[in-house]
Amino acid sequence: MAETKEAVKHVVLAKFKEDLTTEKVEEIINGYAGLVSLIEPMKDFHWGTDVSIENLHQGFTHVFVSTFESTEGIAEYISHPVHVEFANKFLQLLDKILVIDYKPTTVNLS
Repeated sequence: MAETKEAVKHVVLAKFKEDLTTEKVEEIINGYAGLVSLIEPMKDFHWGTDVSIENLHQGFTHVFVSTFESTEGIAEYISHPVHVEFANKFLQLLDKILVIDYKPTTVNLS
């Protein structure tokens, strides 16, 4: 197995408060996606909702995955004033959050 050198993934699992409107959730997700154009080390952003049939989500409903050039890039992102402002708004809308950063590993099956 080989760890990739160029990318680090930042994964956020979230459960929004139940009283939020769909419009408010969409607004905050669009704000999250917009960080890509405002914070240089953030290279990519994807999100989705849980569709698993296993029912092991532990209450988490949304997944957000960002790609960074390095762990240093994530540190820069976390302390960036635009992220700090966004995170303060985002966290107020959540019942639960889990954050994991990892370096993708390729499995050589040959």
